[in-house]
Amino acid sequence: MTTSTALCEQFGIDFPLFAFSHCRDVVAAVTNAGGFGVLGATAYSPEQLDQELAWIDDAVGGKPYGVDLIVPAKFEGKGEKLSSTDLAGRIPQAYKDIVDELLRAHDIEPEPERRLGKPMLSGNTGHELLDVALTHPVKLIANALGVPPDYMIEAGKERGIPVAALVGAKEHAVKQAAAGVDLIVAQGTEAGGHCGEVSTLVVVPEVLEALAEIGDTTPVLAAGGIVTGRQMAGMVAMGAAGAWTGSVWLTTEEAETAPHTVAKMLAASSRDTVRSAGRTGKPSRQLRSEWTDAWLPSKDGHQPLPLPLQSMLCEPVIRRIDVLASQGHEGAQALATYFVGQGVGLMNKVKPAREVVREFIEDYVAAAERLSSSLPG
Repeated sequence: MTTSTALCEQFGIDFPLFAFSHCRDVVAAVTNAGGFGVLGATAYSPEQLDQELAWIDDAVGGKPYGVDLIVPAKFEGKGEKLSSTDLAGRIPQAYKDIVDELLRAHDIEPEPERRLGKPMLSGNTGHELLDVALTHPVKLIANALGVPPDYMIEAGKERGIPVAALVGAKEHAVKQAAAGVDLIVAQGTEAGGHCGEVSTLVVVPEVLEALAEIGDTTPVLAAGGIVTGRQMAGMVAMGAAGAWTGSVWLTTEEAETAPHTVAKMLAASSRDTVRSAGRTGKPSRQLRSEWTDAWLPSKDGHQPLPLPLQSMLCEPVIRRIDVLASQGHEGAQALATYFVGQGVGLMNKVKPAREVVREFIEDYVAAAERLSSSLPG
């Protein structure tokens, strides 16, 4: 049985499995195994991104891969042309005190000089990162948290590079189609990272029907909790053109995930994740921990800061927590968290990324054969 589809022909791949990862090694491994690797580029400076993409270029030898830039439609300071220093000035001292108290409660002394992260998801660097990406042979540009900016869509059309957009609701898909995106990723609430409230099993057919009603034929990838080929086959049976995955690559041998976090994921059930704004300022699914518990809405009205202020405040602290957790610090281990979807309950073993791709294909084919054999006659 062949697994090739129209989307495979469009992108020059063997299997319609798209793999989002912040790790270049995962991106290259998936692409080399016949899937389509997508590098999460938002955390990089333009110089760093150029280096990462040059490495991927060498590693894949002309095979296709893409980049995900995440330029949000809404964020603190949009349109105000604020510097990182200006944004940092909008972080109230009370929130800095909350973080310090949380650290001390877990036997971690706050650093004498507070470090704040870069406003990675503010959108201010999106154009620069796109310019860098376009100097490499990328075959897909992806965006999340809203309709891609005009410059991204225009650049894609000028160069013949498809632009993808992630959505969590059918009305968002209609807006994306009207904006002219080439690929829509319908992502359910089971997904790791930023996600909506509707399950994958519901949002995928809703998006497909909404697009059909307006006569739009944009291909749709299913996302959210998909960590096996049989789940992917189920989505394709409903009309999806393939799958967009992220969490499943976090426990591969090539992944950049902190060692203690990997151990947490391998031991986690599907109920051990929570949709929380306590890391970025927007609801994102991640491992439940005493960090996420600390940012749950409280009676006194304590809420996370808006994006990107929350991530500027928290990311450097969370990275330090990861280091301490891997060194055996019990307080840090209780706080450690990372973006991951509910599919984590099926992620029970560290494997090479290539093996994950192979298992996806085998599982997909077996599921398709079961479906075929169930038909009458």
